[in-house]
Amino acid sequence: MSFAGDLSSILALQHRDGGWGYRAGSSWTEPTVYALLAQSVQGSSSEGFGRGLLWLRKSQRADGGWAPHPAVDQSTWVSALVVVLLAEQRSSEDCGKAVEWLLKQSGRESGWVHRLRQRLLGFRSEDIERYAGWPWFPGTAAWVTPTALTILALEKVQRRRPEEAIRKRIETGRQFLLNRMCRDGGWNHGSSRALGYEANSYPETTGLALLALHGTSSPRLARSLAFAEESFRRCRTAEGLSWLRLGLLAHGRTLSVNDKLKLVSRRTVVDAALCILAEAAGRGKNVFLS
Repeated sequence: MSFAGDLSSILALQHRDGGWGYRAGSSWTEPTVYALLAQSVQGSSSEGFGRGLLWLRKSQRADGGWAPHPAVDQSTWVSALVVVLLAEQRSSEDCGKAVEWLLKQSGRESGWVHRLRQRLLGFRSEDIERYAGWPWFPGTAAWVTPTALTILALEKVQRRRPEEAIRKRIETGRQFLLNRMCRDGGWNHGSSRALGYEANSYPETTGLALLALHGTSSPRLARSLAFAEESFRRCRTAEGLSWLRLGLLAHGRTLSVNDKLKLVSRRTVVDAALCILAEAAGRGKNVFLS
């Protein structure tokens, strides 16, 4: 499928309420944000784009965050995605409370109660999480994907409204990602070890982590970039290929990838949108870093 075809398919799937679903069914926050980001890199200012933004604004919760679906009564990780979009649209009036909500969130393992419990159970201090990442849901453990997306969201806000509190959380989030790097140089969804064994890395989380670590100086990243390039050659999913390309481009690594991205199957609105965002990054418009 061509990237123009991706955009046409996304536009055709918009719901009456202004949002998007993953494929069919009701509107969800994540596919709605990606559908709007894909349009934004194409310079879209259609009536449908405005309806999508309105759906998101109406969905914002009183605490400043967003739930993944209107039926969910809790703000979650998708709040970071919405902030990426709103910061791109210069919607500071919507970002303020959302940024406050994001800054209050951290994985439960970074709290002092959890650290004390770990010490009492005999874990070595270097095994206890010292850097705060972000969880999928408040009050749970931090994971790679929500941490990387929140770093990218806060960075976009920081570029427009620098604050020391934001800068510090970005830095601790990056340290969290570096600490979670697997032995092969990539990242999986959570820890670098599981049940005492080295964990396998995944293409989508590796690309996303590299994107969030752009501009970071660490000798360990050379291995990560080599792993990402090899993963791109083996990857067969739109999500994995797109995030890998976005991550590699953020570190100045370019690949001849258009044909591969055009041939891979798009299963969801998110897949199609990510292909558009990766292609735009190849042309110099990386919506996560602008």
